Amino acid sequence: MLAGVSSTHRRAPLVEHAAQNAMDDPDEIERFYDRCSDLMRELLDGLAAAPDRPRPFPEIEDAIGWPRRRIASVLGGVSRLRNGEFAGRRPYHFQDTRASASGRWELWMDGAQADAVRAAQRTSIRRSGVGVR
Repeated sequence: MLAGVSSTHRRAPLVEHAAQNAMDDPDEIERFYDRCSDLMRELLDGLAAAPDRPRPFPEIEDAIGWPRRRIASVLGGVSRLRNGEFAGRRPYHFQDTRASASGRWELWMDGAQADAVRAAQRTSIRRSGVGVR
């Protein structure tokens, strides 16, 4: 027993789908952010807003204000970039239906990935001149 927490109440470690594809290099994540579509950036921003919390697609879509099934479309659209320029790597984690609490595919970013996305957001804003006077 860990410091008053029974073994039945400990959270099981997350089992990730294709863990080797999750990016961990902040420069690589920032480059991905710079190269992807506006919709993919919007998804990355939404994941960065709630790091370390796996969520099923509909919950993420609700938080972003997207219609259902848009995440699937956006992920399909970014696959060429992921596979062509990033060897299939991605700046987020996947949990498949067998391992997730919801029984559905779930996505999340860890804290380091979220920090890299927030840094990329700041760089993108500076480049575009938005909010700069």
